[in-house]
Amino acid sequence: MLVYRIGKTRHSRDLSGEGARLHGGRWNHILVPCVYTSSSRALAVLEFTVNVNIDDIPRALSITTIEIPDSITELKLSEIPGDWNRCPSPTSTKDMGSKLLKDAATPILKLPSVIIPSEFNYLLNPAHPDSAKFKIIAVEDFVYDIRIKSK
Repeated sequence: MLVYRIGKTRHSRDLSGEGARLHGGRWNHILVPCVYTSSSRALAVLEFTVNVNIDDIPRALSITTIEIPDSITELKLSEIPGDWNRCPSPTSTKDMGSKLLKDAATPILKLPSVIIPSEFNYLLNPAHPDSAKFKIIAVEDFVYDIRIKSK
């Protein structure tokens, strides 16, 4: 299966989860590494857009295509906290995701996107032994169309 992420070009080949470890995210607390990816390029653009201020969009962006194994744990809406889609991200989702990532029970978590709940994001767990199976297939320059996000 292929998943996608958009980020600074200098970090495009980094699958260590360091960015999420330093800053946290919807599904992880600070100090818990993971790699946020999306099921399509379009969803990756939307996820990037809602998580960045227009003044902070770097000029050097890349879209990374990653091949992941089929050992995926899918969390359905009924299994995740009821406030999972709140903004800012609630502690309940950070607690749940961090626990699953720390337990290293799964290399990949499949979760609904807050933007489009019928679409999915995939959290890659760099601490899991199977993380060696995550393969970067392509890194391409990405020009962000600022019409997507206006001031």
